[in-house]
Amino acid sequence: MGARRLRQSMMALAVAVVSAVPAAGQTAYTPARTQDGQPDLQGIWQVLNTAAWNIEDHSASLGVPAGRAVVDGDGVIPYQPGALERRNENYANRATLDPENQCLLSGVPRITYMPYPFQIIQQPDKVNILYEYNHSLRHIYMNGNPHPEGPINWWMGDSRGSWDGDTLVVDVVHFTDQTWFDRAGNFHSEALHVVERYTRTGPDHMRYEATIEDPAVFTRPWTMSMTLYRRMEPDPELLEYECYAYMIEENWPN
Repeated sequence: MGARRLRQSMMALAVAVVSAVPAAGQTAYTPARTQDGQPDLQGIWQVLNTAAWNIEDHSASLGVPAGRAVVDGDGVIPYQPGALERRNENYANRATLDPENQCLLSGVPRITYMPYPFQIIQQPDKVNILYEYNHSLRHIYMNGNPHPEGPINWWMGDSRGSWDGDTLVVDVVHFTDQTWFDRAGNFHSEALHVVERYTRTGPDHMRYEATIEDPAVFTRPWTMSMTLYRRMEPDPELLEYECYAYMIEENWPN
């Protein structure tokens, strides 16, 4: 791609990103409604960031694009000292320790910003999210029932949703400690508590926020945020992504 075409592409992307966020004083976007009156979040969505590689600021390296932090504030995750040491160990051994390399489910919120699309389908009593990655599926229950009593260790947690105006708020608990936030070794414990917020900001954009609380790993709650983009090509659909973990010969069963 020539320098002129590259500049044009970057300018177009910048315009799309800016248009996803209302300017100061601008009226917030009013989304369409489903047949039962809910704000319509349906469609196939995908991120255009590099959070899958690292949710903090990071430079480019072989196979890794450079990217800005999606962590709000100063962009730094508030680890406890011992937990930060473990994160660094995870990073050093990420080729073998990363759950993605073992074809395990990604967990929440990581599944949202994996480099694969996902589809939101709404029903009166639940919001369903189908992910292209590894046939992952979430049911966000909207019937007002509380979380089941725990502790329960689920890969994708237990999701209970409600509406705050036009924003879908999802409370997620009951996690395993076997998932990470990204490919850089950022991690959590079984005590993870996630509160997600999905807000339409335009016909083809949605703001996603996830507040993270885990007193076993972090010194305080923190939030990440990003823009989701609706897939606009004709007849968009989720395709097949089946993950197969690579097994070296020494690990093959006899």
